[in-house]
Amino acid sequence: MNFKSILFGMALAVSPVFGFADSNIKMVVGTYTDAGSQGLYSFSFDQSTGKASGITSLKVDNPSYFTFSKDGRNIYAVSEKNNATAVLNSIGYDPVNGTFAFKNSQLTHGGDPCYVSTDGKIALTANYSGGTISVFPILKNGTLDKSLLQLGSVKGGPNRSRQNTPHAHCAIFAPDGYILTTDFSGDRILCFSYNKRDKKLEDHGIAANVKPGSGPRHLVFSPNGRYAYLMNELSGKVIVYSYSDGKLKELQSIAADNANAHGGADIHVSPDGMFVYTSTRLKGDGITIFRVGNKGTLTRVGAQLTGKHPRNFAITPNGNFLLVACRDDNSIQVYSRDKDTGLLKNTHQDIVLSHPVCVKFYPE
Repeated sequence: MNFKSILFGMALAVSPVFGFADSNIKMVVGTYTDAGSQGLYSFSFDQSTGKASGITSLKVDNPSYFTFSKDGRNIYAVSEKNNATAVLNSIGYDPVNGTFAFKNSQLTHGGDPCYVSTDGKIALTANYSGGTISVFPILKNGTLDKSLLQLGSVKGGPNRSRQNTPHAHCAIFAPDGYILTTDFSGDRILCFSYNKRDKKLEDHGIAANVKPGSGPRHLVFSPNGRYAYLMNELSGKVIVYSYSDGKLKELQSIAADNANAHGGADIHVSPDGMFVYTSTRLKGDGITIFRVGNKGTLTRVGAQLTGKHPRNFAITPNGNFLLVACRDDNSIQVYSRDKDTGLLKNTHQDIVLSHPVCVKFYPE
């Protein structure tokens, strides 16, 4: 499928924006490539109007999740495949022109890598079907060294159809440098640290146990690093934790998926730390909105219906817009965001793209 034909087929929904150059930021989108998509797409996005204009694309197999390097000049993108060919890709990114340059790839040695994060020294992938975490040293030129090791999760959750085999869904760096991973099937969050000298992960035990059958999926931190928020896929609940030294203490559990569809997906905190947003799929697809209290706990303040299967979403760095990747509607919906109430409003400036599943903005 030709990238230019996709973009210019949007008519007025997405158009180039001239002037106000400082309000334009770069945005990258990852897609599933089973329906003709190229893979990765680069856009310019106007944070004042919510309009996007396409720049270029790069052919990558199933880049269903990616992250920027700390300096923003490299992208680490998974190629999600349920076989031995699954890899993590290193891709150069020009933040001025918004162009890509493929560098190298390394095998994950675990099926269906679905999450990647980096601290600038190593990159981590969570391999869903493999039930493992892979670790890749990052070389000076931004390329990836071979995966050094893996750690396996355990099976044992009560949901026989979803937790019968090991699944790992997320691996992130805590503000103090610890590595936290979600054990989807084992209903727990594990803690590790990276020993650079010995090139291995050191086990620091269980950061938190989660109620059996919850299916912990994505974990994010508050801007001040004091609190963490866990989106559980199967229970559809958000768990609020206080965080210290590799340990999570539960403060609250609150429903995000009132339809009980077992489709909890993504979670993000607004740039000012005042609101938490979650996406749910499979039934009543949409975004749930929570206000953050003084002690990190949440109060539900609203919900916004979206297109089909909102697997992932992102908030602009200035907090003005929230963009939702609606996989099964082949579009990215652009919502304006009220910074006082947290509520969303559809701008009807959809970005038409085949199977979008990951949206990220260039780090400012």
